[in-house]
Amino acid sequence: MTLLGSIRSPADLKRLPVSELPRLCAEIRKAICDQVSRSGGHLAPNLGVVELTVAMHYVFDFAHDRLLFDVGHQCYPHKMLTGRMHLLPKLRQRGGMAGFPEPRESAYDLFSVGHAGTAISTAVGMARGDSLNGDGWAPDNPLGRRVVSIIGDASIVNGVAMEGLNNAGTLHRQFLIVLNDNGMSIAKPQGAVAAYFDKLRLSSAYGEFKRAAKEFASHVPGGQSLTELYHRMGESSKAFIADDHWLEHFGLLAVGPVDGHDLPTLIDILNESAHMDRPMVLHVKTVKGKGFAFAEGDSTTFHSPSPFTMDDMENEGCRVELKKSARSFTAAFGDAMVDLMNRDPKVVACTAAMPDGTGISKALAKHPARSWDTGICESHALDMMAGLAKTGWKPFFAVYSTFLQRAFDQCFQESALQGLPVRLCLDRAGLVGGDGAVHHGFCDVSILATLPGAALCAAMDEPSLKAALDFMAGYGAGLSAVRYPRDSVSQRFVSQPCPAFELGRSRPLITHAKPDVAVVAYGTSVIDAAAAIDSLASEYSVELHDARFAKPVDIELMARLLSAGTPVITVEDHSIRGGFGACVLEACHAAGLDTRGITRMALPDSWIYQGERSEQLAEAGIDSAGIARVIRAVVDGTPTAEASPAAVPAGAAAR
Repeated sequence: MTLLGSIRSPADLKRLPVSELPRLCAEIRKAICDQVSRSGGHLAPNLGVVELTVAMHYVFDFAHDRLLFDVGHQCYPHKMLTGRMHLLPKLRQRGGMAGFPEPRESAYDLFSVGHAGTAISTAVGMARGDSLNGDGWAPDNPLGRRVVSIIGDASIVNGVAMEGLNNAGTLHRQFLIVLNDNGMSIAKPQGAVAAYFDKLRLSSAYGEFKRAAKEFASHVPGGQSLTELYHRMGESSKAFIADDHWLEHFGLLAVGPVDGHDLPTLIDILNESAHMDRPMVLHVKTVKGKGFAFAEGDSTTFHSPSPFTMDDMENEGCRVELKKSARSFTAAFGDAMVDLMNRDPKVVACTAAMPDGTGISKALAKHPARSWDTGICESHALDMMAGLAKTGWKPFFAVYSTFLQRAFDQCFQESALQGLPVRLCLDRAGLVGGDGAVHHGFCDVSILATLPGAALCAAMDEPSLKAALDFMAGYGAGLSAVRYPRDSVSQRFVSQPCPAFELGRSRPLITHAKPDVAVVAYGTSVIDAAAAIDSLASEYSVELHDARFAKPVDIELMARLLSAGTPVITVEDHSIRGGFGACVLEACHAAGLDTRGITRMALPDSWIYQGERSEQLAEAGIDSAGIARVIRAVVDGTPTAEASPAAVPAGAAAR
């Protein structure tokens, strides 16, 4: 049996001698690479934290102690050591291992973590809670709980992380922050803090940390107590105490950088940190993609690759080929953004640490003076875009829908309230597949529709995405947004001319003189609705309209349909709460229209977990089969609730 096969819990790990741990690490790496090559997933981040994760579980007892993850995509080794190897073969699939920490899977995962910057703050909260409960570790309470947070992939520059650091320094108890510094974010890290870490790693100071801590103690808050701590520390930690580290100004003892792949040293320092009665940062230097030359050499591409093939798993010089997929909305957006910037010299663009994930990498290459990657700081990026709008530029901010939530305050205060035309390009809108609940873009319409003057669009295919961007470039009355999914662009309607977007106007796609029912769909739900209509063509006359706008709604279309007594079904890949269908009901009510003929189809008011996007759409009841069932139910007059969990007639409560 392999060593990894013998590990069913961290208790099994602790029984291994330190000399066996490198072999275990190699087996973990091979298992991760083998699985990600088949299913896709986060590869390079997990390869980089194998030794660090093994060392933390070797020293601490996280069945009792607290482990908080930041940038949760680094959790694969942790899951493999905590009894979840049987879930690995279905990584990011239904019934398999979630790609992020997930409390439903295991008590070892304390939070579902998909957004950066949160670990330190949640760890501070748990540390305070344990102390208030009399359950926190202290020299006089050796059976208490220790608290460890691990933060990495440049997430330390996130504003929430800085707020957490500011509060961590006020704790008067054991509290360990492990800073996994791999010199990378999802892409190359940005900003002054990243530059500081680069300088720290490359400077001669790396070899000068073996200084006397007594002198250092006099420069740090609580210096006398630190001097006492120094005398209690082992030589491993003394050797790496960092004089004049920027984190000392938060009131934190800073140790490192240390080699994150040197298991004996990591274990020694972690053992000592477990007995510190004040907050401490352990700065660990790791290599993203460690163990496989292709991942180390291109950690951006292999941050979260699609499935790939290797000609020799054991050969570090092996040839690796990513499996090709159909053209994505992300690729279509990247090309359209460059084209728009070519045609309009006032257009500028940015992203927050996702240049490849959003397609902005193409603009960065073609127009480096007018495009930026700000790093993991969506709030700053949106404010910066507002500043650019104020000075006469046309800013486009490409961001995942799930991460836009972090900049809603700036959408409100600095853009909409000021009447500044910041333009949002919302990738990964709707259901996202393998990343699961932490990344679903399910509420962008509901939050943005509250903003006066906002124009909210959705693209159903590549031509409509280009047309939406052109519309936004010319829209100066306030904030605007276009949403599109993590999916391939459809060719269903590309043979038809794509008209320009007009504010509050839908696009008719399939029309009838006297339709049995009309489907008004938002975004790529148009494509699923078209497939449903095709399947029912011999039975019913069904109109199809691409809504294009959730705000403002095409009230003329709705008035025409409802006044003629035509039942209307709205469909969207968004929450039933406050989404496109809700906007339609509100607009129709305000116009005095009878809304009893409207049935809404949207994501149900419940969480949908990892799996294929097609499986998630089916679970939500908004795939083509689900839409067909609701069309049949509406026309035949049967209860729509029996046809689909996503169908809510007007006047019924949204489930």
